[in-house]
Amino acid sequence: MDERRHRKVFVGTVVSDRMQKTVVVAVERFLRHPMYNKRMRRRTKVKAHDEAQRCRLGDRVKIMETRPLSRDKRWRIVEVVRKAE
Repeated sequence: MDERRHRKVFVGTVVSDRMQKTVVVAVERFLRHPMYNKRMRRRTKVKAHDEAQRCRLGDRVKIMETRPLSRDKRWRIVEVVRKAE
């Protein structure tokens, strides 16, 4: 990977593996409410490229930003952090 360019890397959970070579990953982030200062949970679903088709439903995966691979696929699977039980 190029040293000058830092790509976004997130850890998320696979919520769908019904497509070929593509998984839907839910990435969760926490932020503070501007007025009440309470932690809020925000969830974003992204499509990620899984060339080897090794991800299954419920797996915890690390994804990295990449060039556009299709109309709405801009992420790829780097590694499977934890397999689902």
